Amino acid sequence: MPSAKALKSTQYIELGSYQYWPVLVPRGIRLYTYEQVPGFLRENPYITDGYRAYLTSRLCIKSLFILSNETVNIWSHLLGFFLFFSLGVYDMVSVLPMVGASREDYVIYSIGLFCFQVCMLCSVGYHLFCCHRSEKTSRRWMALDYAGISIGTLGCYLLGVFYAFYCNNYWRQVYLVTVLAMTLGVFFAQIHPHYLTKNWQKLRSVIFCSVAGYGLIPTFHWIWLSGGFSSAIVQDFVPRVLIMYFFASAAFVFYVSKVPERYFPGQLNYVGSSHQVWHILVVLLFYWWHQSALFITNYRHTYPCPDSAMHA
Repeated sequence: MPSAKALKSTQYIELGSYQYWPVLVPRGIRLYTYEQVPGFLRENPYITDGYRAYLTSRLCIKSLFILSNETVNIWSHLLGFFLFFSLGVYDMVSVLPMVGASREDYVIYSIGLFCFQVCMLCSVGYHLFCCHRSEKTSRRWMALDYAGISIGTLGCYLLGVFYAFYCNNYWRQVYLVTVLAMTLGVFFAQIHPHYLTKNWQKLRSVIFCSVAGYGLIPTFHWIWLSGGFSSAIVQDFVPRVLIMYFFASAAFVFYVSKVPERYFPGQLNYVGSSHQVWHILVVLLFYWWHQSALFITNYRHTYPCPDSAMHA
């Protein structure tokens, strides 16, 4: 039999189509409905229950271990952080030495995987502290989350551009500088006081799509420089690029459409909502691109660049 103290701290939640499930929560934390939380937490009306709110920083951290409508969001990217940290260690001690990697390879992989890890941790921070009793604190963590997305995107570009233009120093530098400039531009846009408001939600989506879609320009340029679609490396690598964009497009569609909870309001409060699908797809995207980078890295070291190409 559970103790009287445990029973006193037990809440019962309706998890999807199931009846009420008992949830033990620390003292000072409770779960709220959509109507009960402050306005800055009302982002998705189809998620009707399971909200944490009005918490101090200490209680936000303690809420990491309870079941709420943010639990999957938090843990999917917390585990994602450990995944990319582990991949980084494995790459440094095993994979890169095996292909005879240069110092540049170690640097670029370190930076790329660090970008992925920062993206994961920024997301964890926001979803953990979004329920803070201070709206200002919650908004700061939201800004950090958006910054993390930009940093994660930068990591994808660094790995892709560096190895796609491995044999062409000039265009590699042009595209890397351009990507860095775009990322800084997004950071400066986030300084605007209206950037994180609901009125600018469409503009944020346009900026995100523009930054992600820009990658098609260096992709088509690389295809042309590599000899077109008849080239073996193009035939092998372009499908990987297309799959990466499929992950990105699917994640964005889930994010903006609020599907499937739109069709099952109140039934996917804890597991299965669109934002959770977005989180999982982002982890898969980063993992897929890391594996694709390993593929083209191995190719570059198997077929070294002609001396003339390095100065093209």
